[in-house]
Amino acid sequence: QVPLVESGGGLVQAGGSLRLSCSASGRSFNGYAMGWFRQAPGKEREFVAAISASGSSTYYADFVKGRFTISRDNAENTVCLQMSSLKPEDTAVYYCAWKRYGYYHIVYRNQHEYDYWGQGTQVTVSS
Repeated sequence: QVPLVESGGGLVQAGGSLRLSCSASGRSFNGYAMGWFRQAPGKEREFVAAISASGSSTYYADFVKGRFTISRDNAENTVCLQMSSLKPEDTAVYYCAWKRYGYYHIVYRNQHEYDYWGQGTQVTVSS
């Protein structure tokens, strides 16, 4: 198992921003597709955003388009999710995921396509 670690979660008021980061101890993200998912209480885990191994392609769930941005920094070995204009319904545990094998420019939206997961970071948006 690859230890993925998410950070940056917390409590924020509606309309605020947070920046989530994902890193892997001792491993490089270079050449691998990454994704962010979230799970709210009582709900199933859902796709939020994904970035291709090349970094050239990104994809977002409709409910975050225009508000969230996924990015990767291969030199720093991190994948980030910049979240703006947060809403109470964005409250959830956010998970970083790593896909071992895939096409270089393709993004992956299905959680079952990912091989490694972090423990998650809590994001709470108050109204």
